[in-house]
Amino acid sequence: MDTKKVAPVMLYTEQTPNPETLKFVTNKMLYPGTAEFRDEDLAKEWSPFAVALMSLPYVKSVYFSNNFVTISKEINYDWADIMLQAKEFIKSYIQDGGVVVKEGFAEAMQKLEDDHGYGYQYDEATGNIVKKIKDILDKYVKPAVQNDGGNITFKSFDNGVVTVIMQGSCAGCPSSTATLKGSIETMLSRMVPEVKEVVAEAE
Repeated sequence: MDTKKVAPVMLYTEQTPNPETLKFVTNKMLYPGTAEFRDEDLAKEWSPFAVALMSLPYVKSVYFSNNFVTISKEINYDWADIMLQAKEFIKSYIQDGGVVVKEGFAEAMQKLEDDHGYGYQYDEATGNIVKKIKDILDKYVKPAVQNDGGNITFKSFDNGVVTVIMQGSCAGCPSSTATLKGSIETMLSRMVPEVKEVVAEAE
């Protein structure tokens, strides 16, 4: 007789600033880092869990980070109708030990970023500015938006304009533009005088 006990999966939901997304927080580490899946091709290559979730008619995109998954729903569904079903689905998948994200994903995404340059090759002076911008985003901005089930990543810096990519609950969120302009742009332009504007782009 097998007496080994598996700790039950605990799961609760948190609202995000984006009404189209909901954050499902678990007591298990899902993925140490960030992984977003907006299309099925990327999901099929790297995340069996994202594929499973996206097979549900109401799931539009999936974002994993540490112990939570943020789901963006199709606009014609209400969370009141689908939240319990989504919770049970997520719980069962984790309890059954399903693969969340395959090994090598972070390295593959880094290579993609390096290959496409996420924009530009910088000279030394601009490279130093970019490093400062990335450090500020990592230290001050990311922890705050990750609490809301989202993420923000640096894309490029050109002519005083910082372009960032919004992920998870931040993507398409009505309040993210206000946050971007009111908080992030103000902070960056104060700490890095070369920054004149911050704009967001979808992946």
